[in-house]
Amino acid sequence: MAYTAPLLDKPAPGWKHDLPGPNHPPSVAPYPPVLPNPPNYVDDIYLELPRSTFRVRGLCVWVAVFLFLMSITPFFAWITFISKEGSLPPFAANIALMIVFTSGLWGAVYFWRMDTEAPRNEPIRFNRLRRKVYVYRFHHDGGKPFSRSAWGVRPVAYDWDDLHAEACGVYGPMGTGGSIQTVTLAVLKPGTHEVIDRFLFAHEIHRGEMYWAMAQLFMQQGPHALPTFPYPPRDWNNEDVSFNLARRLAPKVQWPAEMDLESRTAP
Repeated sequence: MAYTAPLLDKPAPGWKHDLPGPNHPPSVAPYPPVLPNPPNYVDDIYLELPRSTFRVRGLCVWVAVFLFLMSITPFFAWITFISKEGSLPPFAANIALMIVFTSGLWGAVYFWRMDTEAPRNEPIRFNRLRRKVYVYRFHHDGGKPFSRSAWGVRPVAYDWDDLHAEACGVYGPMGTGGSIQTVTLAVLKPGTHEVIDRFLFAHEIHRGEMYWAMAQLFMQQGPHALPTFPYPPRDWNNEDVSFNLARRLAPKVQWPAEMDLESRTAP
């Protein structure tokens, strides 16, 4: 069942409904034909599901190029005005040109880094025997596009029992307007409804519910409870990305050695 009132003290932005808890029966049955990707890996110990911040890769790099070109147009305007008038443009014009320069450069760096520094995949591993969840998380900060410390992959581990799934929907720029729907996972302080962390789990609510149901079935019953997919998993690190500049530049998935071993083994 899907809950109709928020269970958490601070529900996710755009909250629509809560999904069943980690140890409750799934609300839906996973149906492979409507899921974009099968699990990356599954055995008796752990299940790895694909996950990505982006739905489409490769568009932001061209937005970045456009914004960079926009950021250098003020220099041509200044040169043209000085060559004709022999002085700088009026104060108001200078302010407007500076805004164009800073906003264009800021946006160019942000969109370029978003598309090229995010890893090719951001998988999440569910270790049934340890009852732990390992998330390959990419952090970014739009307010600090030039920062090194605010950007990068920082994998983290959580207890399975502390997770809570929420379906969300917010309106965003979608051409003519539309709803951006996601399923997010909240990490709770043990024994409470206090949220201490939250991250994206899946795009589109229906797909997210099915992936969450797969995680529940695996953690509660084991790999035999999962559906059979008619196609093999993608090799995110070695797939052909010749015609996608962003994916060519994106770093491959490389778990820290200690976490990689822990997430794939029994206690």
